[in-house]
Amino acid sequence: MKELKQKVLNYYKQQVQDKEDAFRDMIDALTEGAANDAKGSAGDKHETALSMMHLEQEKLNHKLKEILEQKSILDKIEPDVAPSKIILGSLVKANNMYLFLSAALPKIVVEGTTIFALSPQSPLGSKLLGSEKGSEIEINGTVYLIHEIY
Repeated sequence: MKELKQKVLNYYKQQVQDKEDAFRDMIDALTEGAANDAKGSAGDKHETALSMMHLEQEKLNHKLKEILEQKSILDKIEPDVAPSKIILGSLVKANNMYLFLSAALPKIVVEGTTIFALSPQSPLGSKLLGSEKGSEIEINGTVYLIHEIY
């Protein structure tokens, strides 16, 4: 299971890195477009186009900041640590599903196993933190039995 945890972490790190690269490319393209547009345009249309580009750039910068926060969380995780209680970076088997306590990221499938990434700030994530194998946690009427912690 230690290998699965390492693969899950690597997969999420790559996914976040790919997103970071894509957003940086989009921001660069907008910056370059604004610079080129500034050279040859004048008037109200020009000002409107620049304003629109600037707003789009702000949105992309905000999304990039979120991605960098996710990356920072993933970088703090030590995959070799196998704690007795659930901590940031724990891979938890509960109710025949796997939960990865890290950041709110899309579900993935690694080696045929579906993994759900949860933020420690989410309702389930916050209840899982500090729990031990065999514990039961209830969220919105669903009881989660913790089978394993990796």
